[in-house]
Amino acid sequence: MMREWATVVAWKEGIATLHTEAKTSCNSCSARKGCGSHALNQLGPKNAHVMTIASAEPLQPGQRIELGIRESSLLGSALLVYMTPLFGLFLVAGIFQMLFHSDVAAACGALLGGIGGFIVAKGVSNVFGDREAFQPVILSVALPPDALRVESEV
Repeated sequence: MMREWATVVAWKEGIATLHTEAKTSCNSCSARKGCGSHALNQLGPKNAHVMTIASAEPLQPGQRIELGIRESSLLGSALLVYMTPLFGLFLVAGIFQMLFHSDVAAACGALLGGIGGFIVAKGVSNVFGDREAFQPVILSVALPPDALRVESEV
């Protein structure tokens, strides 16, 4: 199971709004100055994801929870997102090449097939994305921010 920590933004009537940050490996690599990926990551927006998840247990803003999602659903989603457009690209390019015997037609077919593959992947993900197997689950809940107080006597 893939695990990720999230911070609770709000909880209302059994629905928790969570905030997660996308992590890159650039912070742990020592080749930052000579790396093109590090430069591109600095230019782009800092990816933060906001999601909602059902939680019967009341949660407080600022509380950390651990989410989990099955590897099989993650791999299936990646396969759908990457392979469907690629399959559409090759299929329609091949059909246009056979029909019109032109490289320009094959290139146009490849473009149409790739776009069509993205549309098909989006439609399939909308249908299958609501299934329970593709939803993250709460694995553990950390203490609320105000539950632990440390006092030191000097």
